[in-house]
Amino acid sequence: MRLASKKVIVTGGASGIGRSICNIFASEGASIVIADIDESGSHETSAQIESAGGKSLAVTTDVSSDESVSDMIKKASDFLGGIDILVNDAAAFIFGKVEDVTQKDWETVFGVNVIGASSTVKHSLPYLKQSTSPNIVNIASVSGFIAQPSFVPYNASKGALLQLTRCLAMDLSEFNIRVNAVCPGAIYTPATERHIAFEKADRDEFLEKAGQTSFLKRVGTPEEVAYAALFLASDEASFITGSHLVVDGGATV
Repeated sequence: MRLASKKVIVTGGASGIGRSICNIFASEGASIVIADIDESGSHETSAQIESAGGKSLAVTTDVSSDESVSDMIKKASDFLGGIDILVNDAAAFIFGKVEDVTQKDWETVFGVNVIGASSTVKHSLPYLKQSTSPNIVNIASVSGFIAQPSFVPYNASKGALLQLTRCLAMDLSEFNIRVNAVCPGAIYTPATERHIAFEKADRDEFLEKAGQTSFLKRVGTPEEVAYAALFLASDEASFITGSHLVVDGGATV
């Protein structure tokens, strides 16, 4: 019960890593608001939490819309009675070389992955300042600090999210708000299937190749990322801020 009585918002909680974070945080005693543009997926996550005896609320949210985020934060604070922890997991997965990416692609990927995270922090801030143990966990990526072929927009946005994490950690330290990031490597999620389709790759060969890049010779699971986020969100990490925790099986060592 490392998050007993904690009030948590998770963006992007409808599937994949975000869903695992919601379920594991709830199992550790937190009340959860799931904010995602995927309405049906959000309600599925909420149903899983409720069936396990937890407390949750699904709020359909487009994090790239400041108005949508503001509305979600209001509903979340009313439901939770405050906010202790914010997890920014919502992400747009847009790949390609610079000559292939449109203006709209750039606006989408930064609108969700960077501006969206910033917006949720901004609107959560009045409530986080009132918490006795406030903190923010951004789900970034190893793509934020390594180069990958035909990953230009996604990698640029995740690099920006890592820098946002560091700057927020500095600016919010006066309020005792910790800000950290988790950087997953190759993790099997629904987004992996979309990437396989983008690459027009053979699924088994793709996963085998992805696994071989790590010391542990496999891809990771959403739960393994969620437990890293749990550590950073818990009081066990009370002297950690402005950091990023890599969860990639050693692939980027």
